[in-house]
Amino acid sequence: MIPAASLAQTTPAPAGDAAAAPAATTAATTTTSGMLPLSEVIAALEARVGADLQQIEDVDWDDDGYWEIEYRNANGSETEVKIDPTTGEERPR
Repeated sequence: MIPAASLAQTTPAPAGDAAAAPAATTAATTTTSGMLPLSEVIAALEARVGADLQQIEDVDWDDDGYWEIEYRNANGSETEVKIDPTTGEERPR
């Protein structure tokens, strides 16, 4: 289990990956690459899901260029979403 506060830092994907993970930053704006800081992506997810989001289980950079976030909701079910790093919006599956 990963507390949301600890998600502000992340390990980037290995250098050989086609889509390297963006570096986490604490800035409140988009990075020079146009990607939102991970903390803002998490905040947008928390705002969208609301009180149903109980705990973030995992955050991973997917090779297709999106954040993959797993969380538990109020009834204990695990949900996985892919989030666009430039908008913070959920990517359709």
